[in-house]
Amino acid sequence: QAFFCLLLCVPWGSSCPPSCQCTERAGAKAVLCSSRHLEEIPKDIPKDAVFLKLDANSITRIPSNAFRHLSHLEELDLSRNAIEKIDRAAFKGVAAGLRTLDLSSNRIRSIPKEALLALNAKLRLANNPWHCECALQEVLWEARLDPDSVQDITCHTAPREEYVGKPLLQVLDAGVNFCSVRQRTTDVAMFITMFGWFTMVIVYVICYVRHNREDTCKHVDYLKSLPSTQGHAE
Repeated sequence: QAFFCLLLCVPWGSSCPPSCQCTERAGAKAVLCSSRHLEEIPKDIPKDAVFLKLDANSITRIPSNAFRHLSHLEELDLSRNAIEKIDRAAFKGVAAGLRTLDLSSNRIRSIPKEALLALNAKLRLANNPWHCECALQEVLWEARLDPDSVQDITCHTAPREEYVGKPLLQVLDAGVNFCSVRQRTTDVAMFITMFGWFTMVIVYVICYVRHNREDTCKHVDYLKSLPSTQGHAE
């Protein structure tokens, strides 16, 4: 924060979004768009931006390729917005160079793991109404989470009521595995589907046999009637 305050004192001569302030210090270019009532990410952010602050706005979604042209971006602050949806390719193009990504204090309930697992950035995901599920568990296991905020990743909703309101890390430490729960659910669904198909095949075979038996009986009765018919004719 002190670094950004220092940057405010140095004007930036290049183009800048009208709702933001652009500054430069020691070659580090920053775009500061905090508390500007933005509802979406500005389209005209300079390509050589290193720091981008979009916190305390009203942004609701991070679309695919939102920052793809910002190949120099190292720090991205999206905290204290109203973000509910993050597309799978939201951070495509900046995954390699991004060092810090702050998504705390939004309205995020779930997030595609593909959107975060490719990142090398330190993530802040605290204070969101998370739905504790397999995808979030995988993010917690594989992503680089900020250790100072990981305890604030809390289950707002969960498959079982006993997990609601608890830190996700505490739930996982207790031995809960949301991914195995999903696997069991998938297995049950597959079993029910296979049982349904098997039942349909059995019913079809029974109907087929009965139909053929009836036709056979009719044919046999017809054949039995032939001699008596011929004898009567003589």
